[in-house]
Amino acid sequence: MKSFRGIVFDLYGTLYDVHSVAGICEQAFPGKGAAMSQLWRQKQLEYTWLRTLMDKYVNFETVTDDALRFTCAALGLMLEDDMARALGDLYLRLEPHPETAEALHRLKDAGIPLGIISNGSHKSIAQVVNNSSMGWAFDELISVEDVQVFKPHPKVYELAERRMGHGRDQILFVSGNGWDASAASLFGFPVCWTNRNLGPFDVLGATPTVVTEDLTAMADWVLE
Repeated sequence: MKSFRGIVFDLYGTLYDVHSVAGICEQAFPGKGAAMSQLWRQKQLEYTWLRTLMDKYVNFETVTDDALRFTCAALGLMLEDDMARALGDLYLRLEPHPETAEALHRLKDAGIPLGIISNGSHKSIAQVVNNSSMGWAFDELISVEDVQVFKPHPKVYELAERRMGHGRDQILFVSGNGWDASAASLFGFPVCWTNRNLGPFDVLGATPTVVTEDLTAMADWVLE
């Protein structure tokens, strides 16, 4: 087994499937569900980056709502306030990837402290985890709210290091987002990139420690 003193996971896209919202989007706007989900996620990320650069932090729920409104405008969809609230709430009930619970059980049973570091607010992280009945897995739920900037700002990774209570070289960082994995690697974490789409790694001057296709393979690598 690898000698990590803890593992910290990204939440959105790594443990949980951000495109699990597509089905409800499709019900709300037939024929547009997949396009909505893709553009919504893209703008959500772009807004976190832009707000960090502009030093204009708002919580992740606000960013998600703003990105949804842009998405509907871009796709020519009429978004009523009630529908906006209903769709925004989907990000509090994201579905975990199919192998997430089993992989976490294996790591937890091995005695490895586990945490989440997320762009989500304290409230949204807790709701996503609790709504999927996976609160048992995590020793730390860490939100960028505490530093008022979003990933990939170094302050976020510093916060994760501090809350996990060990040096960065002793904490494995796991993300399904290449840009996040790059930033964590440049910060000094050993990094596992879960490359579900089998795509190229972002060219940002970093290299992940290991690349796996999912969390099962990640757990296999940690525990071997």
